[in-house]
Amino acid sequence: MPPPAHRAPVQQLYRSHHTWLQGWLYRRVNDRCDAADLSQDTFVRLLTHSPPAELHEPRAYLATIARRLLLNLYRRRSLERAYLEALATLPEDQAPSAEHQAALLEALTAVDRVLARLPGKARRAFLLSQLEGWGQEQIAVEMGVNVRTVQRWLVKAYEECIVLGAEGWL
Repeated sequence: MPPPAHRAPVQQLYRSHHTWLQGWLYRRVNDRCDAADLSQDTFVRLLTHSPPAELHEPRAYLATIARRLLLNLYRRRSLERAYLEALATLPEDQAPSAEHQAALLEALTAVDRVLARLPGKARRAFLLSQLEGWGQEQIAVEMGVNVRTVQRWLVKAYEECIVLGAEGWL
């Protein structure tokens, strides 16, 4: 039985470029397991977001997707390292349980996903609001914009939080 029409182009890309992509990723991460995972994730992304009907540079297209996934991996690992370093500074009797640590790390990763979806200025406004406790007027002055713009940015950030909450991440 032939594959559904929307999967055929992805299957062709996979057959033609999977080995190349995995090698390309391996040269960047120097870890075969990470390269294999990122390669597979690239093609899964294509299955969920159909590629353009006609690709003139399929390797460049695949490399762009893979590069974004690689950046997400690095950001996630950096966040995890920072979290574990912060935990290491706690006295042993105050350290959360392993289960609680895992839940906190998952929540941090979800927040990181929210922040990654936001444009830079909206992300900065959200962080000033949430981490520094600044009001909208103070953020507007700091960023050189009007209060209405700050309000739009914060609404966008909260909408992203709601989307991730609905997806079960928050």
